[in-house]
Amino acid sequence: MNEYLVSARKYRPKSFEDVVGQKHVTTTLHNVILNNTIAHAYLFCGPRGVGKITCARIFAKAVNKDTDSEYNIFELDAASNNGVDHIRNLIEQIKIPPQVGKYKIYIIDEVHMLSDAAFNAFLKTLEEPPKHSIFILATTEKNKLIPTILSRCQIFDFQKISVDDIQNHLLMIVNEQNITVNISSIKLIAQKADGSLRDALSTFDKVYAYCNDNWEHKKVLEILSVLDTDFTIKLTNA
Repeated sequence: MNEYLVSARKYRPKSFEDVVGQKHVTTTLHNVILNNTIAHAYLFCGPRGVGKITCARIFAKAVNKDTDSEYNIFELDAASNNGVDHIRNLIEQIKIPPQVGKYKIYIIDEVHMLSDAAFNAFLKTLEEPPKHSIFILATTEKNKLIPTILSRCQIFDFQKISVDDIQNHLLMIVNEQNITVNISSIKLIAQKADGSLRDALSTFDKVYAYCNDNWEHKKVLEILSVLDTDFTIKLTNA
């Protein structure tokens, strides 16, 4: 029996070309690698579920030309590792050069959750890191970062993904899985996601678990607790 993967993991982009709705970011990062103008620190800002960590991982693999890249990528969740001791341990690791590849890449998610002491311990390393290290910081709340952090990073603002882009991505999955579905159901899921592709894929999985391969729009409305638009218009007119 194959291990089940949620759609957000199963269809996670493997390259910049696969990333949905963030072309202004992916094109720039791709050109940075082509032109060999790689900075030492990047800050990815934007709402949840729009591809910040996905782009960070793709970029991290690409800078080392995928050469055993998993050994050179380190991820830290600042929401649960926000103390000064966690950052000091990280700083000690940074001093060690990579065994394979050119760069060691450190991805710090929800960086705004770091404590003040952790931020202060991190500042000097972020300003003058070893030449073999790259930092990619990600946050949903850029306004909570101190200016000294912002000034040391190249900032990329991720946008909410459009309804059309989410809808097209879901239709691709529907076709791949041979699901019979009304386009109105897919559009409804895209609208309810509020710009988050991850939320759209989570909703997609929930509806699929309920409807299997044959989706009736009425059942989709039922599981999403949404009133039919036509019914709402009729009620308003009445």
